Amino acid sequence: MSTNTAVAPLTTQDADLLVATAHRAAEAAGVTVSVTVLDAGGHLLAFRRDDRAVLVSGETSTRKAYTALQLDAPTADLVEAVQPGGLFHTLPTALDRPLLFIAGGVPIHRDGRLIGAIGVGGGAPEQDHQFANAAIEGLV
Repeated sequence: MSTNTAVAPLTTQDADLLVATAHRAAEAAGVTVSVTVLDAGGHLLAFRRDDRAVLVSGETSTRKAYTALQLDAPTADLVEAVQPGGLFHTLPTALDRPLLFIAGGVPIHRDGRLIGAIGVGGGAPEQDHQFANAAIEGLV
């Protein structure tokens, strides 16, 4: 007998809430950011770049979300793994879409299952990571 149960996917409303919460956290810290939310298949659900944020922050937030999704781990936890001698030293260039191992990408789970990822770019990596986590905590 199978015990698999359906898990609600990440919706566009969820994604909009994640983006808004991350932006509020960044604004409260005086930081301008870009935020990307991907579903479990890596499809873009929501994106917002503050007009004052540097243009590259949009690509940065997307790559952080993609990395967190592909490896099902916060990007902050993976930084050492890509250093010479690390577990994933050659991984960033082995895939079609480059991964980004800088804090700010966090996978999103519901009932223990991966349903998507959020990436924040524009602040210091540690700040981006805090903004992403704040957004996930706000998701009920």
